[in-house]
Amino acid sequence: MLQEMTIEDRIRRLEDREAIQELGILYGFIMDERDEAGIRQIFTSDATLRSQDGVFAASGIEEIVETYLGRFAALGPTNHYSHGHVVRFDDADPDTATGLLAGHAEVARNGVAMQVALRYKDTYRRVGGKWQLADRLMSYMYYLPVTEYAEGLGDRNSVRAYGDHRPSDWPESLYSESGSDWLKAYL
Repeated sequence: MLQEMTIEDRIRRLEDREAIQELGILYGFIMDERDEAGIRQIFTSDATLRSQDGVFAASGIEEIVETYLGRFAALGPTNHYSHGHVVRFDDADPDTATGLLAGHAEVARNGVAMQVALRYKDTYRRVGGKWQLADRLMSYMYYLPVTEYAEGLGDRNSVRAYGDHRPSDWPESLYSESGSDWLKAYL
């Protein structure tokens, strides 16, 4: 498709990619600042928020805001930081894209300092000229108290945010029957 695109189309796609990648970074700041108005700005009104472990399952902006407000109640200070962000555009719909975003977070959860490895599998939609999250699927490699990081990193049950030991979501090539087939759409 890129060979058929005009220079203006290609510039627009670069601008769209930058806007989507900034959206990923802003998400972390909005979470760290507990910015309810910001949540309402970065998600579409009909967005979904899910987690691979099934803990999050919100549909529509009101449920998403309620979910985050509940999460904030269990958290003290947080520091989200983004790593790589891969964005793929839907050639049939210039207002739709998908993405993979890797990140980490330092959090205080119920008074315990924790380190979190995160992945987000996203669908983005342009609404009123602005890119927003239409669907976010969160997953964890680990969610560990910092005092348990050394022994917990290689443990299959490295998600300890909820007071027990739950299985990590990835690497999916090790822990899922379908493996990393989803990754082929991005290669």
